[in-house]
Amino acid sequence: MSGVRTSEESQPARARHRARSPIIAPGLGPAALTVALAALLAATVPLGRGAALPAVVVLQAVTAAGWFRLNGMWPARQGIALAFAGGLVTDAAVLVADADRATEAMLGVLGVWFLLVIVLQLRHRGSADERLDSLTATAAAPLLTALGAGHLAAAGGSTAAVAVTAAAVGAAPLFRAVPAPGAVAAALAVAAAAAVGVAGARLGDLGGADASVFAVAGGLAAPAGPRVAGYDFPSRFVHFTAGVALPLTVAAPVCYALTRVLL
Repeated sequence: MSGVRTSEESQPARARHRARSPIIAPGLGPAALTVALAALLAATVPLGRGAALPAVVVLQAVTAAGWFRLNGMWPARQGIALAFAGGLVTDAAVLVADADRATEAMLGVLGVWFLLVIVLQLRHRGSADERLDSLTATAAAPLLTALGAGHLAAAGGSTAAVAVTAAAVGAAPLFRAVPAPGAVAAALAVAAAAAVGVAGARLGDLGGADASVFAVAGGLAAPAGPRVAGYDFPSRFVHFTAGVALPLTVAAPVCYALTRVLL
């Protein structure tokens, strides 16, 4: 079994809480950790993809752990280990493959890992609903974890693009978490991302327009992470794992796609 569904509150209490407030934003604490992880990636990626690998590995580890707890599956050691191992193999495949074949490398690893997920789920002895929940979460986990390797794939086209995107991802959730009306916080987040783009125009091979596109795209993608992590209302663990990692994880494929289109 890849995970056991547990509860931090009684079922009636959870139901009442969900009825009152189904989404609780992670807040400033997880946003500050996102800033730290984004800063690590932005600072190391200009040195090369190998230098950025530790930041990506940390991102993938936190993504895998947070995703299972977000889905109510804990402990889920086998599922987390499988997802994290898939992320590591995806990293290796991206680093070994030619820069223009990164997509094929990632898809090849995911194809193998989905087969491993099916094999793992054959050992599940729960009810039909539990098996379906476990299969859904365990199949999605390698995909999300592998997405982190998109930063390495994008760095094959432009390390400056990854640095700018990561910096924007760090800025956006921090401003989005400011206690303010939703529209004001969102406007502040986009403005912060745009400011990062202006500053990023000085980096590497990026012009002002391209840097702004990467920064704004990262700033727009990042808030999806805390929004998703906010659905697990009783768990601060989710906020400090999925809430920290998902902004960078969601931005990775966006950054990679833009490098293929613009650069």
